[in-house]
Amino acid sequence: MTATLIWILVALVLVGLYLSWTAGRLDRLHTRIDAARAALDAQLLRRASVTQELATSGVLDPAASIVLYEAAHAARQAEEDQREVAESELSAALRAVFEEPAQMEAVREVPGGEEAADELAHAVRRVPMARRFHNDAVRAARALRRHRKVRWFRLAGHAPFPLAFEMDDAPPTALADRPGS
Repeated sequence: MTATLIWILVALVLVGLYLSWTAGRLDRLHTRIDAARAALDAQLLRRASVTQELATSGVLDPAASIVLYEAAHAARQAEEDQREVAESELSAALRAVFEEPAQMEAVREVPGGEEAADELAHAVRRVPMARRFHNDAVRAARALRRHRKVRWFRLAGHAPFPLAFEMDDAPPTALADRPGS
């Protein structure tokens, strides 16, 4: 009888340790999601800021400047529930303006244009990477939260179910293929 009680107690302690470890892992995943989202937000803000600076610098033709400025402004001012759409529209505007490599060449020829082109190319290429890191963290947390043990024992606590950030982040060819950057 005493041996059975000891084994039951040992089993309960092991189950408790396993559940505690799982809850800690889930907490670390949620922390990773928060950090990845902050990095994604920073990259999106940087892309919009650089786009606005380029649009107001006078190196682009007026029509392209207006298109880029309005898309970047909308992306910066978008509410959270409209952010993915606004960021996708900024990507589309960048592709429309820089569809032809000749437009990027014209920017580079203007004094200060080479730096602006490089800065925009860096910003545009970092967004998909940051979004991929965020969505990978979301995917891992979702997979763990789908396990029965997590749901039955409510190991996620009151944390909201993580959502991926889905947007069109394809860069314009003229910015994606910048050598040496």
